[in-house]
Amino acid sequence: MLVTGNEILVPARAGKYGVGSFNTNNMEITQAIIHTAEKLRSPVMVQMSEGAIKYGGQDLANIVIDLAQRATVPVALHLDHGSSYESALKAIKMGFTSVMIDASHHSFEDNIKETRRVVEAAHAMGISVESELGRLGGIEEHIVVDEKDAFLTDPEEAVQFIEQTGTDYLAIAIGTSHGAYKGKGRPYIDHARIEKIAGLTQIPLVAHGSSGVPAEIVERFRTAGGQIGDAAGIADEDLQRATGFGIAKVNVDTDLRLASTVGIREALMANPKEFDPRKIFGPARDLMSKIVEHKLGVLGSVGKA
Repeated sequence: MLVTGNEILVPARAGKYGVGSFNTNNMEITQAIIHTAEKLRSPVMVQMSEGAIKYGGQDLANIVIDLAQRATVPVALHLDHGSSYESALKAIKMGFTSVMIDASHHSFEDNIKETRRVVEAAHAMGISVESELGRLGGIEEHIVVDEKDAFLTDPEEAVQFIEQTGTDYLAIAIGTSHGAYKGKGRPYIDHARIEKIAGLTQIPLVAHGSSGVPAEIVERFRTAGGQIGDAAGIADEDLQRATGFGIAKVNVDTDLRLASTVGIREALMANPKEFDPRKIFGPARDLMSKIVEHKLGVLGSVGKA
């Protein structure tokens, strides 16, 4: 069933579990996400970035919407990192049930102003809104407090931001970062900051850049001819702890990109003469499904639908 973000995330925050919000760029990724969520009886969010919209357009959105409407578990279609008011409205017209306005690179005051504009328009159409406060980066444990505070979300500002914007859920900067390179060794997550923000707020909180970048997948990527540096992801234990303190939406993109590429590379290596796309993209879909299944288990959403 196609639902709004609030219908999925409010129960998650109350139940102290997380919901995976996975980026899609094609049919196979979408199937891996929704079919796995249905098998595990888990709510799930499927998100498209502005780049995905440019690539797949209304056709890709329609694939997500169709699969979501036919699913027997709650599914939301979410705009990831919408860059403007116009972008959010475009997504709503396309059928999205959740949109993000990311004005975190603006001043605090301008972030509030731009977010409030989107909230007012989206709420008038029954659509949920995500916003962001703070800036994500590759935070490491040895960085001094003052330097970390320049990037991470301030708890008191989060309270003020929520009150003045009416945002439905808030992405906070807690040490996670986008991409496969999140620092050296195990990335540092500021759990104390999560707990402080969660204690001062009631709405669902969001963790961006939360791919695990599994070592096995990275090694298979290299073995299959891929080139990648010292990739590192967010530990399962850190995500489980975070979801117990208010992180209800957990964004995952890199893991599925890697798994998709590994599946395709391995299929072509095993049979260089293969040109049947079903036998090339099928293994990629299967491997992505395993990644989704693992993530949903880590977040504690299995059986919640």
